[in-house]
Amino acid sequence: MSSALSSDADFEHMFEIAPVSLWLEDYSAMRQLFTRWRAQGVRDVVAHVRSDPEALRAYGASIQVLKVNRRTLELFAAPDQRALEASLDQVFRDDMRERAIPELQQLWEGALEFSNQTVNYALDGRRLDVHIRGRILPGYEDSWSRVLVSLEDNTLQMRASEQLQRSEQYARGLFEHSPVSLWVEDFSAVKRLLDEVRLQGIRDFKTFLKVHPEFVERCMREIRVIDVNQLTLAMFGAASKEALLAGIDRVFRGEMRESFAEQLLDLWEGKLFQQREAVNYHLGGDPIHVHMQFAVLEERQHDWGMVLLSLVDITARKKAEAYLEYLGKHDVLTGLRNRAYYADELNRLTRKGPWPVAVIAIDLNGLKVINDEHGHAVGDAMLRRVGEVLGKAVEGSVCVARIGGDEFCILLPGADERAAQALIERIGSMLELNNQFYPGQHLSLAMGVAVAQPGESLEAAAHRADQAMYVEKTRYYEAMGLDRRRGG
Repeated sequence: MSSALSSDADFEHMFEIAPVSLWLEDYSAMRQLFTRWRAQGVRDVVAHVRSDPEALRAYGASIQVLKVNRRTLELFAAPDQRALEASLDQVFRDDMRERAIPELQQLWEGALEFSNQTVNYALDGRRLDVHIRGRILPGYEDSWSRVLVSLEDNTLQMRASEQLQRSEQYARGLFEHSPVSLWVEDFSAVKRLLDEVRLQGIRDFKTFLKVHPEFVERCMREIRVIDVNQLTLAMFGAASKEALLAGIDRVFRGEMRESFAEQLLDLWEGKLFQQREAVNYHLGGDPIHVHMQFAVLEERQHDWGMVLLSLVDITARKKAEAYLEYLGKHDVLTGLRNRAYYADELNRLTRKGPWPVAVIAIDLNGLKVINDEHGHAVGDAMLRRVGEVLGKAVEGSVCVARIGGDEFCILLPGADERAAQALIERIGSMLELNNQFYPGQHLSLAMGVAVAQPGESLEAAAHRADQAMYVEKTRYYEAMGLDRRRGG
């Protein structure tokens, strides 16, 4: 008997000084509550308590606290057990009731033990995240009148976990909604391929790529896309990440191969951060000019297992640049080259040839009369027609330019008098077709030819061609009975 008393005393002592919060509770009223619910036909206890808040409150009220230990009083900032029991409505409140449902379900299903992550509140208002474990003590399985419950305070861990989760959500939000296209890729297989080439003793990697162009394609195939953000899907016209990855061969093609070869050369030389412009393709087929930034993340520089790429769509800028370049070299009205380009080409041919160089000077007959009698809009339309005729008659990279109001010139490198005359005949044929297509105003051109031989001045030849054109122009006006000075 003394041994039994000693055992009880030892239990009381260990219960009191235990380093975790311990509660000795009576669940017999809960067992009776479950019996009534079953008699009422309850089968799904979770659905039952969620549909009836009173049922959940009845579950909480059925638990009777018999004893708590010192650590419990400290944890809940209670001066004694009586004060704690008097304030249980402050301890178990708000989201605690919903969080108690898992342990309720475990007991309903016949478990003698239960565990759950839940929330309690200290008497000073602090929220406590606790992991609860309960066990119906041996000998009380039929009555549930003695249940030992432990609470492990893991508030700090839960706060850290929640902070980490918020940080991850924040980072994910930044990634997903970034105003630039972001790609997370795995380049580890590319690194292995480059390392294998080094082990083969290759030192001149640039020459290696020229001899083995298939190596570039092989490396491109080894890139694994881990993730892309929302703007990437919109930029490339993909309904989902899966759709984008399924069409990746249509996105990276054409000029991308040369750009990727440059990227491989930089990686070979240890440049793990890179910037360059490249061309990708929309899934619909349109080219997308991009400014790319490539960076191997610092913590993965040993294996290139994670790479971040950002792509900024510069297509609009490229189009603007191309248009400005076009304006710098073209006449907007006719679509032909302008005087600045003509002057540059004249200088280039003077330096480099090939010789002989034929020059054809061309002038639109009667432009002044057209402008005076019909207005400049009609005159501009005639000039556009000249552009159509000359543009269709001249082939290849031959310079055909508008060098003045109604003056045009063609430079034919490597062409003699016969070639120049052949082109004049072709222009005449195109002119005839154009007049048939535009039956209103008759289009007429005066043309003159001169050929500069090696060692001769190209500008002098241009002057001779101009003089020959004016002779033709004078004949035209004499035949028409017009004053050339008035006709323009």
